[in-house]
Amino acid sequence: MKKTDTFFVISNYNTDPGKYLEYCKDYHIYDQSPDIKIREQLKAKYTKISFVENTGHNISDYFRYFIDNYDHLPAHMMLAKGNMIGRHISQEFFDRVYDNKYYTFLYDDRGYADKCGVAYQLYDCAFLEFNNSWYVPARTHTFFTNFNDLLTFVFKKPIIPKWLLFSPGACYIVSREQVKKYPSVFYNNLKLLVSYTYFPSEAHQVERMLHIIFASSYEPNDHMLDLVRFKEKLEHLKVANQIIPERRKWIRKKITYVKEMMLRIRLNGR
Repeated sequence: MKKTDTFFVISNYNTDPGKYLEYCKDYHIYDQSPDIKIREQLKAKYTKISFVENTGHNISDYFRYFIDNYDHLPAHMMLAKGNMIGRHISQEFFDRVYDNKYYTFLYDDRGYADKCGVAYQLYDCAFLEFNNSWYVPARTHTFFTNFNDLLTFVFKKPIIPKWLLFSPGACYIVSREQVKKYPSVFYNNLKLLVSYTYFPSEAHQVERMLHIIFASSYEPNDHMLDLVRFKEKLEHLKVANQIIPERRKWIRKKITYVKEMMLRIRLNGR
């Protein structure tokens, strides 16, 4: 088997990612496993491994790698999960694409049935989903309640898409140039956003934004390039999102009051 010189960045959780190392010359594993026994086994087996906090997803590990290695990034990087094969792609598909030297979505689900008006698999690697932020209510979302608000927070004057093209599972092959379009602080701020608590909804939103980050030519907003300003912005959003539900409660009370008064007027008029 030919070993690729594409660098493998592997986010791992409670599994042994050793099979990937048969395909690459170099790698780094970020392990989020809570199982101490597994961590000890991995520590004894692999030298290029970091044991990191369990954020509930893989995106934080990719950003961590970009930040820590920004000045000497490899020419090409595979952003992979320890359980990617069998979950997001087939072994056959992986064998075909692992040495790609071009931007590649690592997603292939031939068993997926298109949902009319909701989501489609267009071709190998391409998953298209209607942009309605359906996934947000299922998880904590302290700062952003929908994808569009986050997109306009990150970039200046982006086109608000009706549909989102992305790789479910957030696995890609990317180039150094794609990553270095934006400075290290940009990824540091995104990492904070997707890991402020265990698996926040913002991580699902950024998962759907990765293709835009890697493929678009949007200009980041100024606060995305400044850690202090970024944190200040988030704090303002946190306060605003706490106030909005209270305002909604007040509005609902007012509407209920008005309806009751109108009903009384109609009854008194009979």
